[in-house]
Amino acid sequence: ARVIVRETAVLCGTAWFDEVFRQLDRRVQIIWQARDGERLRPGQTLCQLRGPARSLLSGERAALNFLQTLSATATHTRRYADAIAGTGARLLDTRKTLPGLRTAQKYATVCGGAQNHRMGLFDAFLIKENHILAAGGIAPAVARARQIAPGRPVEVEVENLIELQQALDAGADTVMLDNMDLAALREAVALTAGRSRLEASGNVDLGRIRAIAETGVDYISVGAITKDIRAVDLSMRLLKQG
Repeated sequence: ARVIVRETAVLCGTAWFDEVFRQLDRRVQIIWQARDGERLRPGQTLCQLRGPARSLLSGERAALNFLQTLSATATHTRRYADAIAGTGARLLDTRKTLPGLRTAQKYATVCGGAQNHRMGLFDAFLIKENHILAAGGIAPAVARARQIAPGRPVEVEVENLIELQQALDAGADTVMLDNMDLAALREAVALTAGRSRLEASGNVDLGRIRAIAETGVDYISVGAITKDIRAVDLSMRLLKQG
């Protein structure tokens, strides 16, 4: 059998595809003709499979589901990454991933040209509105985070320049600028003056991401690259044996 792609895409998910058949029938052999992260053209053969027809057909749907979903994630990510190329801003993913596929989609965004943000709640603090309310303010929230896990990165989400100044005064490593317009983003960059990394977030789409990048922020986080995806059109076809 062979797997072909019917549209322009970025490949991702070969290891998951392989694992389906490894668990199903170790007699199935897979020879890849493209690698994760590679741009694909319509009609291109991605891999060839050899093994019992029963096993190939039994694993087809599950294997293609992984390949289509992760390739879709990488493809959508690449669109955003290409849109900000040359600006100096870096694209970040989020934790808005499909249930059960956090690690897989985080890998896919890297294949598409993004950088991973947090994998979970364990690798960095992201202090948001509810945390600030519960702690009694930005400064006490940051102080409490430093006390709980000294050395762990602390990021604070803010909605205006007053909150930004409070986050800077509290010593936040990164400040997330939530739903700010372009003028406010430029003011935030000027106010920060390199004292903290700045991440723009909220209502980011392909139509405005480059303008956001050109304000001078360090990062732009986009939930759409993992949650607003459409499966890449792939198909597996059995080959006649001579």
